[in-house]
Amino acid sequence: MKINRLLIFGFLFIQSFLFAQTKEVLFSIDNHPYYTDEFIRVYNKNLDLVKDDSQKDLDKYLDLFLGYKLKVEKANKLGLQNGANYQNELKSYRNQLSKNYLNDSKVTNELVREAYDRMQQEVRASHILVLVDEGASPQDTLKAYNKVLDIKKRLDAGEDFVKVAQQFSEDPSVKENNGDLGYFSAFRMVYPFENAAYKTKVGQVSKPFRTRFGYHIIKVVDKRVNRGEVTVAHIMVLKQTDVTQQEKAKTTIDDIYKKIQQGESFESLAQQFSEDKSSAPKGGVLQRFGSGQLSSEEFENVAFELKEKNQISAPFESQFGWHIVKLIEKHPVRSFDDMKMELEDKIRKDERSLLITNSLAKKVRGKYLFTKDAKLIAKIKGVVNDEFYSQTWVVPEKTKELEGTILTINKDKKVNSKVFLDFIASKQKSNIKTKPVAKLVDELFEKFIDEQLIAYYNDNLESEFTEFKNVMDEYRDGLLLFDLMEKEIWNRAKNDTIGLNEYFQKNIKNYQWKKRYSADILSSTDLKVIEKAQKFLKKGKSIDYIKEQLNKDGKINIMSKSGMYEEDYDVLPQFNNLSKGVSSIVSKDKYHFVVNITDEKPAGAKELTECKGKVISDYQQYLENHWVDELRKEFSININQDVFAKVKNQLNN
Repeated sequence: MKINRLLIFGFLFIQSFLFAQTKEVLFSIDNHPYYTDEFIRVYNKNLDLVKDDSQKDLDKYLDLFLGYKLKVEKANKLGLQNGANYQNELKSYRNQLSKNYLNDSKVTNELVREAYDRMQQEVRASHILVLVDEGASPQDTLKAYNKVLDIKKRLDAGEDFVKVAQQFSEDPSVKENNGDLGYFSAFRMVYPFENAAYKTKVGQVSKPFRTRFGYHIIKVVDKRVNRGEVTVAHIMVLKQTDVTQQEKAKTTIDDIYKKIQQGESFESLAQQFSEDKSSAPKGGVLQRFGSGQLSSEEFENVAFELKEKNQISAPFESQFGWHIVKLIEKHPVRSFDDMKMELEDKIRKDERSLLITNSLAKKVRGKYLFTKDAKLIAKIKGVVNDEFYSQTWVVPEKTKELEGTILTINKDKKVNSKVFLDFIASKQKSNIKTKPVAKLVDELFEKFIDEQLIAYYNDNLESEFTEFKNVMDEYRDGLLLFDLMEKEIWNRAKNDTIGLNEYFQKNIKNYQWKKRYSADILSSTDLKVIEKAQKFLKKGKSIDYIKEQLNKDGKINIMSKSGMYEEDYDVLPQFNNLSKGVSSIVSKDKYHFVVNITDEKPAGAKELTECKGKVISDYQQYLENHWVDELRKEFSININQDVFAKVKNQLNN
């Protein structure tokens, strides 16, 4: 569904140059005006995406743009903009888009550069943890701090880090790993931990530091250059649940490996036998990846351990099945410019984001005027009590003296005291221990101000940033268009069985089988072996019997596959006059083949059930192609040709 949306939003999401101009009405649909500034912006934005010069023709582009807006008008006419799913998705997208604006660019850029510099290395460290909750009482915090200081003294006196970790660390995993966390890079640990790891030299022990888990001491064991990314090809035999099938999978991967060792082509074997359907047609080649980007650590480790180009691993097992991996190329860590956007996204999801939020809070405090009601705050202090610390405090009901505007922002946003009372109640789970209660309320109100100011800033992004407003307007239209297409085209094509069948019958020439064969296809690099296989087939021997006779002494001499194939499948076109029975022998790409045809079916029309997915897709396209013509008849359209002439002159110059 997401991919379809991206295809539909043909006018969306690319930054563009905005012409300085006075906007005029370019056209109207049922008296709803559409302006020149939007048309010019959208045209320029899509200019680089259009490869066919005919699509750059402004008259044709106006037709496309008008058709797009007709669909949006139809969606609004049907009331799709009021749907709950539509409203929720629009809100979700706005929340996502606004994250780009809810930060301090200076702080963000500094964090991005820091993260990139750290990603040049991987750190191996061990740690000792003394647990203490973020909201622990001063007494408990002091107790934990004194304990970690005592541990640091032992280490400074020369005691072995591993033995001290085993004795004192409160990390449950210490029993298995002795505190060793292995290698990691930026974003793998909480930010304060990462800071300590990168700032501590190899062989040294850090000072005690605190994270949300408690107090830590770390020893940096090693630092190495980040191993970057790698491109590999693989052959995979899927894991099976049945024990017998598991053994068969292991035998198959071992057989393939022996064929490779015998000098057969890795790529050809991948194409024939790999059960990773996405990579097999490409000779098993996968997209490049780095540490932690795959779901299998075992696979990554084997891939990175390969040193020389074209080096091939022995068979190994992952949680997905059995693999053989071939190294294609190693890639160093990407450049800063290539990684910048990716790092920004990671920072927004990381503990580092608090630094950005705090910076933004400071910025909006200077941007907007705000006033608070001190008397109302004092009254609230009187109703908050020590139950807050035990998380049992509830907001008082029907207390008139607590009602009123507690915060005013820029004179146009008034925040009711009930919102602050609910804010206080929600913070009980944070385990804040500030005392007395009056001091607690003052502390929470300052956080409340920051939250409300940032929310106000967020609510007004459309008026603050033109590009934000443009993208939101375009996404709003695109989302409506998606819902409309689903209702008017896609669902109609799926559910209109009569119309679908009529379309199928009228276009039956597009849905034809070629001649098909039910066949066993046997292959070998040894001509004598394939000749023996041919003789066995003529005697009526089974595939299992043939393999048993020809694959001996740990050597795989013959492979096979069986199924119903069209006449142009793979090696079949190499055979002349295929018919039932055993074929002659043909050769292709250093392989010799023989085929046993057990049945054949003539060319002819497919049944609808055999190609329904393709027919539905074609029918959808047919409906869409005729849809705009119907909409042009439904709505009143008025194009201002004089204004369009000025637009063409401006764009052509």
